Amino acid sequence: MTSTFMLHQAPAGARDWLPVEVTQKRWLSQNLEAVFSQWGYQQIITSTLEWVEMLTAGGAIEPSTVIQLQDGSDEPLGLRPEFTASIARAVVTRMERTAYPQRLFYNGNVFRSSQGHHGEQVESYQAGVELIGARGVLADSEIILLLRDCLEQVGIEQWHLVLGEAGLTRSLLEPFPEQVRSDVRYCIANLDRVGLEKLPLTEELRERALLLFDLRGNPETVLEKVSQFDLDETGKTIVTKLRSLLELLTETASFSLTLDLSLLQTIDYYTGIVFKVVAQTERETCIIGQGGRYDQLLGLYHPQKETRPGVGFALNLEALQTCLLRQKKLPETTPASDWLVIPENTKAQVSALNYAQKLRKEDPSLRVELALAEGAVDNMRNYAQKKGINRIAWLKADGSATVEELET
Repeated sequence: MTSTFMLHQAPAGARDWLPVEVTQKRWLSQNLEAVFSQWGYQQIITSTLEWVEMLTAGGAIEPSTVIQLQDGSDEPLGLRPEFTASIARAVVTRMERTAYPQRLFYNGNVFRSSQGHHGEQVESYQAGVELIGARGVLADSEIILLLRDCLEQVGIEQWHLVLGEAGLTRSLLEPFPEQVRSDVRYCIANLDRVGLEKLPLTEELRERALLLFDLRGNPETVLEKVSQFDLDETGKTIVTKLRSLLELLTETASFSLTLDLSLLQTIDYYTGIVFKVVAQTERETCIIGQGGRYDQLLGLYHPQKETRPGVGFALNLEALQTCLLRQKKLPETTPASDWLVIPENTKAQVSALNYAQKLRKEDPSLRVELALAEGAVDNMRNYAQKKGINRIAWLKADGSATVEELET
């Protein structure tokens, strides 16, 4: 039997969005989507429900993070924990004949199991882009500069980009024995220095692990430290491309950037650059977005295992909303109605309905409310003023209207 508490509360990790919060979220979405469109990106909407095997992206996403559903079929279904895998599937199975590169954007909810962490959101909202079918420094820079434009558009004043390179970090992890490599990676990805120091490593490998853990800071300084490692040809090529990207960003933009080669996303399909965006307010620092390059992901879903390169980012709308609220950059009220149409009595109800509809048709942008109950004139005026409505139309049974302007 359902308890009274369960009837009164949303499930743990879920939330209701009240009208003012919806107004703020819509403002954010509209501003972000305007920037996406300016850069030539088109919206895609993928299914909220997918096969769990598809959602885990060949093991890159932990199955335990996927909220699974049972519908009686042999294969389990799940709610998407992020958008990139679903978009990759849609592109290779339904958009192969379209011209590349594909520029796609999305805006919607994602679901992740809280895995016993009390208070974590199970459902959240993301808006982001995927650039599919383009390799190289120019494509990577497009994504980062598009991200910059998004943050400027919504008014994030203090933000910082933390940039890593998953391919280079994997190359630097190669000397570690296979049986501990994943543990080293986990400790680095989760900034667990204590755990890293406790791993069963030789003194030489422990020193290397701690060097990797601390490979963050000024880009030139970090790249100088990297040069101390014995890199293979692949690693040297990655460093060259990374230098080119940093030079291109320096010449075309001005924002705070840290190079962090210990940065590893917990989602493991990234093959090139990875990054996260950190915003600062007076009270706290919060991660508002993340992204990176994934050049092998699409091959998982292609019938012939053919792959295409991809790079993108996701912005966390709740985190953005929190930051902008503290900076007082978001709407604080819902939009007020423009008119309140009041029938003088029951015989005037038809006239009031027709008048309200006439106003809406003459100007579809107008918000027109109808008074649904009879009340004293002063009460009706008080209601309109509290709601921020500045025009009242008093309707008689013969269809005549008296318009009153209010000071709000």
